Amino acid sequence: MIQTPINLSEHLKARELDPVTELENRIAEYFGAPHAVAVDCCTHGIELCLIRNKVTEIEVPTQTYISIPFLSRKLGLRMIWSESYWQDYYFLTEDIVDAAVLWRPDSYIPKTFMCLSFQFQKHLSLGRGGMILTDDEEAAEELKLMSHDGRHPDVPWREQDISTMGYHYYMTPETARLGLAKFEEAKDKKPRQWTPADWPDLRKLSVFEKELNFE
Repeated sequence: MIQTPINLSEHLKARELDPVTELENRIAEYFGAPHAVAVDCCTHGIELCLIRNKVTEIEVPTQTYISIPFLSRKLGLRMIWSESYWQDYYFLTEDIVDAAVLWRPDSYIPKTFMCLSFQFQKHLSLGRGGMILTDDEEAAEELKLMSHDGRHPDVPWREQDISTMGYHYYMTPETARLGLAKFEEAKDKKPRQWTPADWPDLRKLSVFEKELNFE
């Protein structure tokens, strides 16, 4: 039988000892964001934000990573191609930002959901992983639950009354520990400067030739 009561003090204490929470705190502080939610990759972080915000339309640069336009097909969103030149980040909606290649202190943009990448080519290279930055505490809690199959990550799921649709998109403690080990070095190292020229024009790929939902 599901037991709904959760001991909040024990829950918070467990979070304090959790490497994922520690990495979230360090990334949030570095970027100047009130909250950070760790995920297994940047694309999934963006997907969670799109679902949580009930987005129906996104604007995607013609030169970016292919997983981003694929999200429109996966989620049934209308997509508009954008030929604008971008650097460090770009807006998919008025408040959801793909900041996969961004690494700069105090660069968080207020009232947005900025999604970072820790894929192996990125500045904080963890092989896989990402983070959602936000200044909305309620949204941060919702996204945390969504990324953890709808459950509180520090409480056995069988003891919870799960009421939120969940996705298996959480960052593992092993990835977080690697992030903590590499964080100080990443802080002191100059990041690579990415430009749209690092990606091909996605409109030329066969997969998008007859996509009716794209403009």
